[in-house]
Amino acid sequence: MPRKHRRTRPSELPDVTRLANGGARRESRRGREWFVREISASRAEKAYRCPDCGQEIPAGQAHLVAWSAEHMFGDDAAVRDRRHYHAHCWRLA
Repeated sequence: MPRKHRRTRPSELPDVTRLANGGARRESRRGREWFVREISASRAEKAYRCPDCGQEIPAGQAHLVAWSAEHMFGDDAAVRDRRHYHAHCWRLA
């Protein structure tokens, strides 16, 4: 039996912006634009210090990584300056 090809609806097309930014979504926070990517517990391989609360995000804990979408020195500098946040700290900011 021949396979039917499924047509992709416009609403199912991938978000090119997210694909171009490593799966990150764009958000407005603190009066600025940010790229934010969720890090699952299985991908959280190192410990980080949350810049909002100052507490450690231990390896193995799901969290968020954020970087400026409007860095004055460009995208490479923004990615170098990215920070890891507890998900609740990011939501409260």
